[in-house]
Amino acid sequence: MTPINKVIINKETSINPIWIMRQAGRYLPEFREIRSKNTDFIKLCLDVNLSSEITLQPLKRFSLDAAIIFSDILMLPYGLNQKVEFKKNFGPILGEINIGKMSKLDEIDFIEKIYPVYKSIKKVSKNKLTTNKNTIGFVGAPWTLLVYMINQQSPKKNLKKDFFKDDFLINRILLILEKFLKIHIKNQIENGANVIQIFDSWAGLLEERDLPNYVYTPTLNLVNYVKSLKIPVICFPREIKNYKEYCEIVKPDAISIDYNIDPKEILKNIKIPVQGGLNPKILLTDKETLKKETLKYLNIFKDHPYIFNLGHGVLPETDPDMVEYLVNIVKDY
Repeated sequence: MTPINKVIINKETSINPIWIMRQAGRYLPEFREIRSKNTDFIKLCLDVNLSSEITLQPLKRFSLDAAIIFSDILMLPYGLNQKVEFKKNFGPILGEINIGKMSKLDEIDFIEKIYPVYKSIKKVSKNKLTTNKNTIGFVGAPWTLLVYMINQQSPKKNLKKDFFKDDFLINRILLILEKFLKIHIKNQIENGANVIQIFDSWAGLLEERDLPNYVYTPTLNLVNYVKSLKIPVICFPREIKNYKEYCEIVKPDAISIDYNIDPKEILKNIKIPVQGGLNPKILLTDKETLKKETLKYLNIFKDHPYIFNLGHGVLPETDPDMVEYLVNIVKDY
């Protein structure tokens, strides 16, 4: 059994596996080299050889316990034929939604459009670098994908003024998303993903009263689906205020926490395995600070099943030597 599965399934506390959100990518010089020659981000995600090579790059450097496939949550709207492009120094820009066409989309056409993602997962899961490690597949949570699809760009601080005006459209999209997210999850698992992480990057935008409709119910449906396929599922509802309520309702196998939440509160209130928490900005400081902050999380969760990770993705300006230092602290703990 892999270290991550020992923590999630067996609730082991004697080990602290480590992987890092966005570990495959932008802070590594070997990734930047590939990226400089491949400016179309979506095309890069759909290049089986390059995306699997990028996925394995951090495993060649650091003794991490998992590979997370180099892809993007927006491959889902892309598979649904919404235009998706990534603009340098701006982020994703999405086209108009054609709900009529989207409602009629065939499962086979969807799979065919993003099939290289599954081939990459298969390639990574069969690589000797992932022996006794997890290959993590992932999806965006329905709410976060809905935000991108209707907002047509990252909501950094706020949603379009009339975001909620068309209830009918929102509910139609959520139904379509649930159907195709299940297809996307199933195909990742069939090709070797042995953990699924659900990223709800914009969960923090909602008022408490809206969480049941947009976050709890849609995510619970996905969590139950992943569990039915006998694979552990980790949820990351970033910047949500009430992790306890989230865990009680959505019931993921493990919960990934962001850096704005007090880990001691989590320890007090959360019974399931916990992942993450360290602020990625700590990696931009010095080794002494990094060690202190890393040990803080390891000490708080020393008697609780815990997977070490950051409270959000690793930042592009991070020095790979600091990542190596972090991995070694966790491994030596």
